Amino acid sequence: MVLQALAQRPLPGVEIVLISPSRWQHYSGMLPGWMKGDYTLQDCRIDLTPLVERAGAHFIEDHVIDMDAEHRQVCLSDGTLVRYDVLSLDVGSEVDTERLSPLGAKLLPVKPLAAFSVAWPTLVQQACQAPSWRLAVIGGGAAGVETALSAAAALRDAGASAQVTLMTGEKGVLPGHGALVRRRVETALRLAHVQVKKQKAVGTHAGVLLADGQELELDAVIAATGARAPTWLSLSRLALDERGFVAVNACHQSTSHPDVFAAGDVCSRMDRPVGRSGVHAVRAGPVLADNLLAHLQGQALRAYVPRRWSLYLLATGQGEAIASWGPFSAAGRWVWRLKDRIDRRFMARFIPRQL
Repeated sequence: MVLQALAQRPLPGVEIVLISPSRWQHYSGMLPGWMKGDYTLQDCRIDLTPLVERAGAHFIEDHVIDMDAEHRQVCLSDGTLVRYDVLSLDVGSEVDTERLSPLGAKLLPVKPLAAFSVAWPTLVQQACQAPSWRLAVIGGGAAGVETALSAAAALRDAGASAQVTLMTGEKGVLPGHGALVRRRVETALRLAHVQVKKQKAVGTHAGVLLADGQELELDAVIAATGARAPTWLSLSRLALDERGFVAVNACHQSTSHPDVFAAGDVCSRMDRPVGRSGVHAVRAGPVLADNLLAHLQGQALRAYVPRRWSLYLLATGQGEAIASWGPFSAAGRWVWRLKDRIDRRFMARFIPRQL
């Protein structure tokens, strides 16, 4: 969105540099559908190259490993220093897998999405070749629920004899969502034969150890646990919140360094709580783009005002979806069709011929 805005409103004398580990950006909203086979990988990813060219930007295919906000520079994996006058951070978050690390090669975090998209087909193949196969998904949020449901459907359709277990922690599925949507999700999990264990789990070499002392042997574990801030932010000299995320104001501007902006999972609003979800990342995007342009021109910034409720559309892997909007909920094939239409329309905005 920022690149699109800069392409539409170019500023003379402004050099744009995009740093990303890959030219492909995967869209998490369609990942469960891809796992199930409803989408191809091409359907779910954005090619940054046409956007970069249209914006007249310079693309660096690498990732940041360090930052010094005092000297306005970031460090890449090869040691290259890139200096900036204005910086926009939208690097997302990392999956917190610390308590699962003993699993070793059995552990697959849902992020980064590019790595997950490579590993998932291999897991399905392994499951199909085994007489029985055991998969656990760790995390009771929207990502964990959709991943467990889509995994169960994909493994069933592939002919694998597999058992999928969702481990949510004591709060159960979708904490913070309405009671009705939680009941709908629990029903969908039961119909998909996904076992639910409302306990915390820690990794072992064989599988996981539950809070009640039960140890489960597993063949693979997908981590859809809570978000963790990128470790390199701790040395950035930016103001951070108590969990290490970039502290920003209502305009998504760093509270300590006015030349740094951030949106998405990498930041925390200091003026009000805003959930870490793709919904807010997408909606804050146009505001971030406007504020970057305004800052470069010395103009006033505008605030991103989140809506009271956010709409979540959760794929069940059965050709249906569940809607969650505050205390309200709905479910059925029409919800899946709505989700599919919204997701495809979002992706179409980045197809070169429509730029």
